[in-house]
Amino acid sequence: MKTKAFLVFSLLIFGVVLTSSSQVFNNPSGVIDSPTRDGVYDRTTISQVDPIPYVYLREADIVWTRRIWRILDMREKMNQPFYYPRDAKNGWKRFAEVVLDGLSKGDIQAYSTNDDQFSLPVTYEQIMKENTKTVTKRFTKVDQDGNQVEYDTTFPQLLNNDDVKWLRIKEDYYFDRQRSQMDVRILGLALVIEKFAEDGSSQGLVPLFWIYLPECRKYFAKNEIFNLKNGAAGRMTYDDVFTKRMFSSYIMKEENVYDRKIDEYAVGKDALMEAENIKNRIADYEMTLWEY
Repeated sequence: MKTKAFLVFSLLIFGVVLTSSSQVFNNPSGVIDSPTRDGVYDRTTISQVDPIPYVYLREADIVWTRRIWRILDMREKMNQPFYYPRDAKNGWKRFAEVVLDGLSKGDIQAYSTNDDQFSLPVTYEQIMKENTKTVTKRFTKVDQDGNQVEYDTTFPQLLNNDDVKWLRIKEDYYFDRQRSQMDVRILGLALVIEKFAEDGSSQGLVPLFWIYLPECRKYFAKNEIFNLKNGAAGRMTYDDVFTKRMFSSYIMKEENVYDRKIDEYAVGKDALMEAENIKNRIADYEMTLWEY
């Protein structure tokens, strides 16, 4: 009896060793199929999230609209989760990386900056080609005679996520008489970088491409953003941030007959005051609706 028990135990041990050896042989890289959970619970909520559908709007119920363009500066404290972390970790990626990854995989569509009406689709390859610049650097080496020789090396420099520090936002304010409510809906987003001339002088802020937000909401709802208050427990996505308007920005343009930006007719403090006046006019319109 003892001999049989020992034989069964030996077979079990041999089977475990054989299985482990087979796994190592079939997976020489040593990468674990099911990695160790980095946390105290399984984070599965984000992968199951779908965006909340927009409220249906009838043209007959929209009695007032105003189109606004904004600039979101990722360097502001409230907006820093758009710019960090520089290296993806714990499911969090900076916004520029999320967008470019979506473009490269075909999950979202980009549109040309020739206009902001989402009329001309562009590919990821076109975007990278147009924003790749040639950089020349001078190096020094020692030749066979021991002399120092300078030489120039030219190489391409691809678009860097670090350069994307601004977002341009296109949105519509509207009043829905069916619900008796003033609301705002973001239509488009553009990644913006600062362009520089060969002499290093700034050429201003330039949008790289536009994306149509209603097309991207499902994709953004699967990408988590760092919650400044609750961390991972906050379970906040990029779709949440835009839908709930949890960002800081300033107005750069209001629709007008001349199609001018604020900085085309006002500068310095006057431009800041004009942006504030536009915001106040929108708020005043909503307030006067309820006067008797």
